[in-house]
Amino acid sequence: MAEPTRRNLFQLAGRVAAAGAIGGLAGRGAWLAGADTRSGGEGTERLLERDLRVGHLPITDASALLVAHHRGHWAERGLPSAPPAMFRGWDALAQAFIVGELDVVHLLMPLAVQLKLAAKSPITVIGWGHTNGSALTVAPDILETEQLAGTTVAVPSWWSVHSVLLQRLLASVGLTPVVRQRASRSARTVELVVMPPAEMVSALGTGGIAGFVVADPFNAMVEVKEIGHVHRFLGDVWQDHACCAIAVRTELVEETPLAVQALATGVVQAQQWLHENRSDAGTLLSDGKFLPQPLPALNRVFTREPDGYGDITVNPGWHGERLGFTSFPHASYTEELVSLMQGSVIDGDTSFLQDLDPASVHAQLVDDRFTREALAAIGTPVTARTEVLSS
Repeated sequence: MAEPTRRNLFQLAGRVAAAGAIGGLAGRGAWLAGADTRSGGEGTERLLERDLRVGHLPITDASALLVAHHRGHWAERGLPSAPPAMFRGWDALAQAFIVGELDVVHLLMPLAVQLKLAAKSPITVIGWGHTNGSALTVAPDILETEQLAGTTVAVPSWWSVHSVLLQRLLASVGLTPVVRQRASRSARTVELVVMPPAEMVSALGTGGIAGFVVADPFNAMVEVKEIGHVHRFLGDVWQDHACCAIAVRTELVEETPLAVQALATGVVQAQQWLHENRSDAGTLLSDGKFLPQPLPALNRVFTREPDGYGDITVNPGWHGERLGFTSFPHASYTEELVSLMQGSVIDGDTSFLQDLDPASVHAQLVDDRFTREALAAIGTPVTARTEVLSS
C-alpha cells in the first residue's frame, strides 16, 4: 500500500468526507455553519477571525483536545472552537489537516515526521497530547508472544509508534514482521496489516486477526467484552513515550502566535484537569458527545490499576498501564523515535529516512515555545529526560 504523495493528498481533498469524516466535514462552509459561536471570556478579544477547527480519532489520545474544547479552556482565552470533527482513520484525518480543513489535530508522531519531512506538509508539532495509553491486545488463546508466529496482527498506521514497538517486541522473541505476504509459523513470521482502529475489535472477535496494537479505548473494549486480553502495554516497553503529538498548521504559528499560545495553554490546562479528575473523564467524553465507546471501557482507561496486570508487566515502576498527560515534547524522544523508524518494516516510501540524521529531526518538526510557556505559567519546570526502552 503506497503512501499518498503530497499531490495525491490534494486530489483527495474533495473526498475527505466519504473517506471517513464523521459529522459531514465537506469543506470550510461546513465548519462555519456548524461552528460554536461563543466569543471569548468577558473583555477577551478573539484571536482568530473564525472558530478553531479541531480533528480527532475516536481514541482517548484525543482527550486533552476534547476536554479543552468542552470545558471552554480555549474560548475563555479568545479562541472559541467549533465542535471537534471525528474521523475513523489516520489517512482521512491527515488529508483534512494537510489541505487546510483543520487547524489542530492529535497526530501519530511517526506520521508527523513523514508528513513534514517526506511530504513537505505545512505542519508543526507544539507539544504532546499524552503519554502511554496503547497496548498489544490478542485473542484469548495467545499467552506468549511467540504464539503470534504464523498469524496476522493489525496496526493503525505504518507511521505509528504502535508498529515500531510491536516490531521491537516481535524481534525480541525471534519473530520477523512481513508485509504483503502470508505469515508462516515455520518461518516464524507475522503478517502486519493496517486497519482503522474502529474496526479492530470486531476483527479480533471474529478471528480475522490474532491481535492488534493500538491506542485505547479499543484495548479496554476487548477486556470489557471478554473477547481477548491485553498482552503488553506499550508504556511498559518505552517508558512514558508519546504516541500522539499536538500538531497545528504552520501558518498559525507564523501568522497568529497568540492564538497558538492560547491553544497550547488550553491543552495544558485540560491535561491538568484530566490528571486530577480521572474518575470523571470517561463520563465527560462518553454518551456520544465525543467518543462513541461504552462508558465502562472509557472508565477503565483512566482508572486502570497495576494490580490486575502483574503477569504481563515487565517494568511495574513505569506504570505503563495508565494514560499519562505529560505535554512537553522532548528532543530525546524524537531522536530515539526516528532511529527506531529507520530500523522498522514500513510498507511505503522510506527513502527519506535513509540518510536522515535522527538528531536533526526535532528542530525541523517541533516548536516547543508555546508548551514551554504554558508550563512555566503553572510553575512546572521542564527538565531533560533519558529515553528508556525494554523488550
